Amino acid sequence: MLKLDHLSVIAPTLDEGVSHVRSCLDLDVPFGQRHGFMGTHNHLLQLGGTVYLEIVALDPDAEGPGRARWFGLDDSSAVKADWDAGRRLRGWVARTDTIDLVLRGREGIFGRKVSLPWSDPSFDFAIPDDGALPFDGAAPSIIDRRGKPRAMAAIADLGARLRAFTLQHRDAAALSALYRELGIDRPPVIVPGDDLRYRALIETPAGVKELS
Repeated sequence: MLKLDHLSVIAPTLDEGVSHVRSCLDLDVPFGQRHGFMGTHNHLLQLGGTVYLEIVALDPDAEGPGRARWFGLDDSSAVKADWDAGRRLRGWVARTDTIDLVLRGREGIFGRKVSLPWSDPSFDFAIPDDGALPFDGAAPSIIDRRGKPRAMAAIADLGARLRAFTLQHRDAAALSALYRELGIDRPPVIVPGDDLRYRALIETPAGVKELS
């Protein structure tokens, strides 16, 4: 089974991502970590239980990973176009303990398993060869932490809690069928609409706010 792991704000720069989340949630999300193996970095925020929010961007001070980065971050023009169109909550990651089984016959959607970090792998992540978001972001990226839970104590808890998560998509019926086939626990609620757009209702100390 796949479970909701985290939501992803994919930003042209970390400063822009943090500023956007601040404007939506009235929260200053602190720095998380650098991914030297991917040439990216992030800010992290707990959303209740084992679910969290990641603000991720290309790290301009890092060397390239020698392959396509995750989350489509090599295509800066596409990231900027989505950002300017207001598609800032751009995707999500699902957790599994059986990534090989999930990917079998579905590599065309999710990509291939990559063991990370390169030098001493501790988790597996599915990345398409071109680094693009799975199904243009309508399908989740897949992570397998090899039986080890995410260390939530290392992620800031500012009192934010995820209350609702929706995905607008023009082919809601086909996407819903894919989600049912995957057996996803706590997937976004899929609603019909003209373009792909995520929205999350998040309870904060200042009330319920929307992140999109």
